Amino acid sequence: MKRKIFIGGAWPYANYYLHVGHVASLLPGDVIARYYRACGDDVIYVSGSDCHGTPITERAKLEGKTPGEIANFYHNEFVKTFDRLNFKYDKYSSTMSNYHEKYVMDNFLRLLDNGYIFEDYEDQDYCETCNTFLSDREIVGTCPVCGGKSTGDQCEVCNTSLNSSEVKDKHCKTCGNPTILKKNKHLYFELPKFKGVLQNLIDENKDRWRKNALGEAQKYIDMGLVNRAATRQLTWGVKVPVSGYDDKRIYVWIEAVLGYLSVGSEVASSREIDFDSFMNDDNKELYTYYVHGKDNIPFHTTIFPALVSGLNKNYRLPDYIISSAYVNINNEKMSKSKGNLISANELLDNFESDTIRFYLTFNGPEKNDINCSMDDIVQVHNKFLVGTIGNFVNRNLSFINKKFDGVITSGKIDPKIKDLVIKTYDSVGKCIENGELKNAITTIVDLVMSANKYYDEEQPWVKVKEDINSFNDITYTCIYIIANLSNLLNPFIPNCCLKIRNMLGLDENNSWNEIEINGDIKIKDLEMLYERIDR
Repeated sequence: MKRKIFIGGAWPYANYYLHVGHVASLLPGDVIARYYRACGDDVIYVSGSDCHGTPITERAKLEGKTPGEIANFYHNEFVKTFDRLNFKYDKYSSTMSNYHEKYVMDNFLRLLDNGYIFEDYEDQDYCETCNTFLSDREIVGTCPVCGGKSTGDQCEVCNTSLNSSEVKDKHCKTCGNPTILKKNKHLYFELPKFKGVLQNLIDENKDRWRKNALGEAQKYIDMGLVNRAATRQLTWGVKVPVSGYDDKRIYVWIEAVLGYLSVGSEVASSREIDFDSFMNDDNKELYTYYVHGKDNIPFHTTIFPALVSGLNKNYRLPDYIISSAYVNINNEKMSKSKGNLISANELLDNFESDTIRFYLTFNGPEKNDINCSMDDIVQVHNKFLVGTIGNFVNRNLSFINKKFDGVITSGKIDPKIKDLVIKTYDSVGKCIENGELKNAITTIVDLVMSANKYYDEEQPWVKVKEDINSFNDITYTCIYIIANLSNLLNPFIPNCCLKIRNMLGLDENNSWNEIEINGDIKIKDLEMLYERIDR
């Protein structure tokens, strides 16, 4: 029976270029989607650009452009970057799309009708110098939890999500003057009503969510859930579909996370699928994945599940939280605002996508923060893509091409190797389904290392002179391994797999099962999988 798989990749802010931290945190979504598609399951894999909120308006002020111009430019850059990285979203959208805006406004009203949004007056930060109410990102101050530097909504040091009223020593980010409090009317989401739902969600997923997600989510609940403003004082964003709020917009935290559902609904509609049925919690064959960085954990483990629950549509809450740790430079978190980063484009200008994808899976921030450098990437590329995987494929195919004009004669496949390959499929599949991608790709590398050992021990270069039948069996066994590597590695390094399939004349395999080869095989257009990089 086909499984239903929903995968949501975090929506990057369209206010600057993507950096390696974005790639590392979002790559697992593409790997998981490719795997489930190979299994023949119904996959909806979505993401998009977060084009609203103060990060966009601040960038627009900095560059002397409109927020729309900034958002459009960086959204298009994101699309190009993800394409170069070989990401295969079912749809990559933006919060500026008409479909998204209508979906958000409709469901905002649904939350209001269900009794989870209410109106209230509250003292809000106001800058007398700039003569305006300030949004959270327009405020700088001190975190009440750790004492670090904070904006009005999140601490930059401990990543605690905050209400601007909690931040100490507040100043206007634009002019630097202290803020005052002034009454302002807003709509609020009653997050505390969902404490029981959220606690149950954490308790039920202790074996599925990553450890950092469990810890951050529990900490967020233990600190005490508070009502969160659902509107903000802006003119750039999704309009509030409530009378009297023309000068405000729906708060980006409520709007952007609903993007998973808006784009998922759009994809389902294009396939003539009932999205409500697809996402129904009673569906035992449904699995939902949310893929993002560590700094986005509270939004995916508490706020998003609360919003989904508040819609009263019986949608499945997150089954798997795939929350990566940080990619650091010199033990410091990469940050667009600080400018200490390696951009995704810089990586792609220096390395092919397979190299980046392999490095960030094999050596990525799955459980712990990592330090990244160009030299590290080169070393991993040369050791594993060239020295392990590339070596095994190329030494076999080059020998056949040279000695037998590229014709691989049919032989018997070693049963021990066959058993190892089948077990590898099972092990790698389970690891991917659990979001343990480093273990998955390490298992495949172990298979290749065993294959190289098999080749060395069997010495086909000797057997070709002494026992041609034995040589054919050894070679056919190795070709069998190579053919299956084109399947096993496809979620991780798809370009490599396409090269192998082309050289062996294999059809694209759409099944997560052992590839069986039969009869003689003619090598076509032999090429090196990877070239060594010297730096």
